[in-house]
Amino acid sequence: MLLSDKVKEAVAYIEKNTVSKPDVAVILGSGLGKLAEKVTDRHVIAYADIPYWPRSTAPGHAGKLILGNLEGHAAAVMQGRVHYYEGYTMEEVTFPVRVLGSLGIRALIATNASGCINTDIPVGTITVIEDHINYMGTNPLIGENNDEWGPRFPDMTAAYDREFIKDIEKAADSIGVKIAKGVYIAFCGPSFETPAEIRMARVMGADLVGMSTVPEVIAAAHMGIRVCGISCAANYAAGITDKKLSHEEVLDSMNRTADSLCALISAFLKEMRL
Repeated sequence: MLLSDKVKEAVAYIEKNTVSKPDVAVILGSGLGKLAEKVTDRHVIAYADIPYWPRSTAPGHAGKLILGNLEGHAAAVMQGRVHYYEGYTMEEVTFPVRVLGSLGIRALIATNASGCINTDIPVGTITVIEDHINYMGTNPLIGENNDEWGPRFPDMTAAYDREFIKDIEKAADSIGVKIAKGVYIAFCGPSFETPAEIRMARVMGADLVGMSTVPEVIAAAHMGIRVCGISCAANYAAGITDKKLSHEEVLDSMNRTADSLCALISAFLKEMRL
C-alpha cells in the first residue's frame, strides 16, 4: 500500500473519533508527558488504535495522541514518539507528522532530551534549536516524492522558524525562564556517542546531541509546516565528564525540567501567531 493511502486511512480514523481540527502539534520527548495534562476538552487516542501509526517502545514515551484545546489553539499532542533506533523505517518515524500535516496543522513544536556538547549550556537548560546537523546516515525524503505534500528538493535554510524563535525568547522572558539557543546534531543511536564522536560534533558546530527530532523536522519542512524545536539538555555528552551515560539519568533530568518546559510551551503558544 502506498504511504499516501496509509496516511489517508489514519486521518480518516482520527477525524471519525474526534471533532478537533488541530492547527498546532506538539511532540513530547522523553519524560515530557506532563504537558498533555494541560489539554482541555481532550480526546485521547492510543497510537495502537490508529491505522499504521507506529507504537512507542522507548522508556518515557506513553504512546498516546491527545487532541483538544491548549492555550487557545486546537492542538494535537503526541505523548511520545518513535525513533529510528527502535527498528522503524524513516517512513514510519515520520508517519505521525505526515498524518498531522494532512489533518491541517500549520505549526509543529518538537521537543527532545539531549546531551550537552557545548559546556556553556549547563545541564538542565532549555535550549531552542536554531538549526540541525543530520548525522543519522539517511533522510526521510529518500524515495519517490509526493508532490501533494511538498517539492522534491525542499529548502532547509529556515527549517526552524525564525519568528518562532523570537516568540519563544519573548515567552521565556515573560515567565522568567532562562533559555539558550544552539545547533542540534542527531545520531541514529541507540548506543550513546563515543567521546571521539562528540569531539567531531563539536568541531562541526553542534551544541547538543540526540537521537530524534531531525527526521520529523525534515518531513514538516517538506510539507510547509512551521517548526519550533526545543531541547532539554539532560546530561553532558560522552567524554566531557568521566561519568557514564544512562537513559535513567536522562529521564531524571527531564522530570526536573518538565514543569519549566510546560510553562514555556504554554507561554509560547500564547505568543504564537499562525
